[in-house]
Amino acid sequence: MKILLIGGSGTIGKAIVNELSARHEIIIAGRTSGDVKVDITDKESIKKMYQTVGNIDAVIISSGKVHFGRLEEMTDDLYQTGLQNKLMGQVNVVLEGIKYLNNKGSFTLTSGILNREPIELGSSAAMVNGALDGFVKHAAIELPKELRINIISPTVITEALGSYAPFFRGFKPVLAADAAMAYSKSVEGLQTGQIFIVG
Repeated sequence: MKILLIGGSGTIGKAIVNELSARHEIIIAGRTSGDVKVDITDKESIKKMYQTVGNIDAVIISSGKVHFGRLEEMTDDLYQTGLQNKLMGQVNVVLEGIKYLNNKGSFTLTSGILNREPIELGSSAAMVNGALDGFVKHAAIELPKELRINIISPTVITEALGSYAPFFRGFKPVLAADAAMAYSKSVEGLQTGQIFIVG
């Protein structure tokens, strides 16, 4: 398969490349590095990315930003970081990508654990993750061309504990390689509308 991976330079993205590159052609897209540049907050950038890449068999998104902050200090602008980047960025990648995915192709998005198990400072992440999970369940029943869509919802990643450990006390981390297996299941399997929980 010809797979477009948005966020291939991140911790999970690199593990996805390691998991899938032996079997498939991987095209990496990112803001500052990769085979093609994309800013998922910019619809025109998304269109240009697809025009550059052409028809593909699968799209994986393993990137997305949210703002972590105390609830009483959150503002509309701070929430917009997650809404415009992680939420609408992924949604717009799907909406534009419908035109470029081959029949029976697939989208694999990324949410996370925080809408199921909230932590301090995580209201934006919880809100965005919940919205993404809901979007995928619905999109699965309307996508044309027998396209599939799933979402991966991992807990904290072991390799990221250097930055995030204080926020995830008591959470059992998972290796990035284990998370990458869920992306493989989504891309190479037959399921659709699923939330693959990792950890």
